[in-house]
Amino acid sequence: MSKLHELFQLGQSVWYDNISRALLDSGEMQALIDDGIVGVTSNPSIFEKAIAKSSDYDAAIRQLALAGKSTTEIYEALALEDIGETADLLKPVYDKTGGVDGYISLEVSPTLARDTAGTIAEARRLFTALGRPNIMIKVPATPEGIPAIETLTAEGININVTLIFSLSSYEDVMNAYITGLEKRLAAGQPIDHISSVASFFVSRVDTAVDNALDAKGNQELQGKIAVANAKIAYARFQQVFSGDRWQALVGNGARVQRPLWASTSTKNPAYPNTLYVDTLIGPDTVNTMPPATVEAFKDHGVVAVTLSEGVEDAAGQLEALAQAGVDLDAVTEQLQVDGVDAFAQSFHALMDSIESKRVAILAGTNGFSTALGSEETAVDATVAELQKKT
Repeated sequence: MSKLHELFQLGQSVWYDNISRALLDSGEMQALIDDGIVGVTSNPSIFEKAIAKSSDYDAAIRQLALAGKSTTEIYEALALEDIGETADLLKPVYDKTGGVDGYISLEVSPTLARDTAGTIAEARRLFTALGRPNIMIKVPATPEGIPAIETLTAEGININVTLIFSLSSYEDVMNAYITGLEKRLAAGQPIDHISSVASFFVSRVDTAVDNALDAKGNQELQGKIAVANAKIAYARFQQVFSGDRWQALVGNGARVQRPLWASTSTKNPAYPNTLYVDTLIGPDTVNTMPPATVEAFKDHGVVAVTLSEGVEDAAGQLEALAQAGVDLDAVTEQLQVDGVDAFAQSFHALMDSIESKRVAILAGTNGFSTALGSEETAVDATVAELQKKT
């Protein structure tokens, strides 16, 4: 039994923050699932690295370009194939856990982060196109994303709410989920199959706050605020999902919207590389870990319930931060803006890469064949193999 299995026994699910065609084709993704991974998350930066910064997708891009597909259509075909295949690998987990785990998340275009109607339309389309019960659509917790979360939940779509940094934003996210379930139930629709997670970002908070503390000559609180912020969020989660309003939904099979700890790789090399795992273990939570963090935790992570420890200390640390002159609300608001921008930049870079390859293919240049890193006949063989699979 791996440490990932041990975490699961304590009530915390480990999801894998990575996806690529190579992971799927090599069998590594299945091996990770066998080792205790019970879900997968993706984002525009992950897809940019997988598609634009490797040659793994070049044969498929060539096939789609020659079939007359646009750049956007090529991207969606590649992403949906990876997401769908991963969902199929995770379906046994979904079945075994009664729909609690076994999900793969796909994000709406980050260019829609400030567009409520556009987010709703794209989420509906992607969820329908994938046609699997263990799909989550990622929607950012921007002011424009909150009403989209409520609407989509009411429509029975599983939502992974992303880019949550502040406690006030988290309150809005929980309320949107519960309101969506209430509206669906009032419309006479079942709510017992709907799942959602609230992705609360962790390490980026320490990075930003540590910089602010440095400017004030305060080292005492460095490396503590991100965990404190998450612990207070978890305490609030426990309150919200145990109150009278929630209990009225539980009788109809409602599932809690679990906090998902995201951005859990340690950015500061002076901090332990399992800091944002060891300190955030508790029931009804998810930790989505990038590959290096998974390996580090399996090697030397500590399996013990820690989320409920030191909550009073955490509150005191947040108060001390304010007294030190650091406005955490302002910091977390800027982090959300920066997060939206970073994902948008990755998405644009990915689309630019696909477009350049598409244009080269249609122009019949030799540059694309060179980029494939193989002879033309080998490329054709790969395309033929892809055609057999479809």
